[in-house]
Amino acid sequence: MEAMLQYDSSWEDMSEYVVHFTKASLGRTAFDNMLSICWEHTLKPARKFGIARDRAPEWPPQYAVCFSEVPAHLMARISKRRGEYGIGFSKERLLKQGGGPIWYIEKNTTNATAVHALIDRALASPQQESEPIWFLTPFIDVMGEYPTGSYRFDWEREWRCRGEFDFKPEDVAFLVLPESFHAQARAFFLEHQKENTGPAYLCPYLAATWSHDQVQHAFSEARANVGGR
Repeated sequence: MEAMLQYDSSWEDMSEYVVHFTKASLGRTAFDNMLSICWEHTLKPARKFGIARDRAPEWPPQYAVCFSEVPAHLMARISKRRGEYGIGFSKERLLKQGGGPIWYIEKNTTNATAVHALIDRALASPQQESEPIWFLTPFIDVMGEYPTGSYRFDWEREWRCRGEFDFKPEDVAFLVLPESFHAQARAFFLEHQKENTGPAYLCPYLAATWSHDQVQHAFSEARANVGGR
């Protein structure tokens, strides 16, 4: 549960964690999908991301899994767009698997022009699949106004991890779900722990709407329970 990257406790604008939010799909609720991910302990990327998603060769792939590093007590603004269910990890865990924060650059700027030039150079290479730029492009987004509308999501403070993200139950720092489901979810996992019928996620449970004090209380309570065993 503890994150190795730690900030001053008074810096409430910083987070030691990232959260992957789940959503409903194909007749399954966001809660169903969160439980499915926990059961399989794997996050699978659904699509390509980044500045070269439509231009890069097939390998290295541009598929990635997305997270937000918005502090836990400020998740409400993310949940309005992404939903109320999520799985939290330490930043350290993502860094160990090659993940990291994405770089937001502005459209039609020197930075954007430079990156596009590097992409053009890589595409012209006789060994274009071995060009190192492709390992970076999933982590670069270009903000600006487009014919389809405005693309500006830097407020999500996004992190990504290329490819599948595998984890163990003990890697999960917390689960995000409405408070009314906390008791039901904990009973579900406790039963599987008791019967040894599946993974048990007995980490802190948070609600996306909780205040800073409520979040800290949940973490403090979890630490106390661990220390008392």
